[in-house]
Amino acid sequence: MPPLKPACIKILAFDIDGTLFSSEKIILSTYQKAISDYSVESGKKFLIPSHSEIMKQIGKPVKEIFKNLLPELTQVEQDKISNLVLKILCEKIENGEGEYYEGAKEILTFLKEKGFFLVSASNGRRLYVEAILKKLEVYNYFDSLLVLDYQTTFTKGDLLAKYLNIFQVSPEALLMIGDRDSDLQAAKQVNSPFLYCNYGHAEQGEISEFSEQISSLKELPIKLGLL
Repeated sequence: MPPLKPACIKILAFDIDGTLFSSEKIILSTYQKAISDYSVESGKKFLIPSHSEIMKQIGKPVKEIFKNLLPELTQVEQDKISNLVLKILCEKIENGEGEYYEGAKEILTFLKEKGFFLVSASNGRRLYVEAILKKLEVYNYFDSLLVLDYQTTFTKGDLLAKYLNIFQVSPEALLMIGDRDSDLQAAKQVNSPFLYCNYGHAEQGEISEFSEQISSLKELPIKLGLL
């Protein structure tokens, strides 16, 4: 894992859920409602995954999540439930549900003022990411917001590779900031440093290596040599 060299960093690539925002308090009720609604609509009954089963999947690509949680369903059925989950989650976020980690808006404002390029590197769908950033009133801070399209981008690493190309910088100039193994693997894919947010959703022992780690967003400016 490459070391974090603060003086080299130009791009801050944020995973969203588990880094800036936590969906943990609203995720179970959202999945329950989506599966229940689809069960009524389709006339089929499905076993609702447990909270722990759902949280294990958070941070993975959406199609992978539903394939893992509802393997007995067809891709079409999984996609329909996925769309329902997205709709309900966005509504909840817009209504003020879910939880932003302490200092999220202030830290992002500070980093933007310091001249960093802020980008999103999430496996979540565009409407979900946008809902989180807009509710926090930081959407306009982000210079680019790429999401997986399953045509040219299949992993977070693919997103990071595109950012490196868009901004024409070397891998050491991009810092991947996240809490799950998918964030670590993305950084590895492009050989960029990885800052591990150990307050997020990672399971015990999930993150085996990192360039630096923080226990609070407030530590991020310190790791970047700004305070």
